[in-house]
Amino acid sequence: MTPRVGYVPGVFDMFHIGHLNILRQAKARCDYLVAGVVTDEVVEEVKNHSPVVPYDERVQIVSSIRYVDEVVPDTSSDKTIAWRARQFDLIFKGDDWRGTAKGERLERAMAELGVEVVYFPYTLRTSSTLLRTYLATVTGGGS
Repeated sequence: MTPRVGYVPGVFDMFHIGHLNILRQAKARCDYLVAGVVTDEVVEEVKNHSPVVPYDERVQIVSSIRYVDEVVPDTSSDKTIAWRARQFDLIFKGDDWRGTAKGERLERAMAELGVEVVYFPYTLRTSSTLLRTYLATVTGGGS
């Protein structure tokens, strides 16, 4: 039987329990888990700010998590590009994507490749956005 390869794209900035949860849950659903760490350039382009933790350090952190079998650069918000670089059977996203325009685009694109989109509960209490906002308020700075 061919092992099922899963793919988790993410910035993984200021690594927190939400990141750990999605990696743990993803590994439970596949045989081999690939984490796509979004490059600094893509973060700046898509989110209009730089990550707090540089790409190379984020790769080292994610690589050290026992649930992750392989780490690759995620160089585009178009996940078909990630699939062409490293084929996978499942892609995992937070359920904040479910029912949104971007989630529906992802589902259509992945369906054309035979890839299943699996959603996991988004961690509401902790996110990199919340951490970034908190840091800005306690330091008196902006992003």
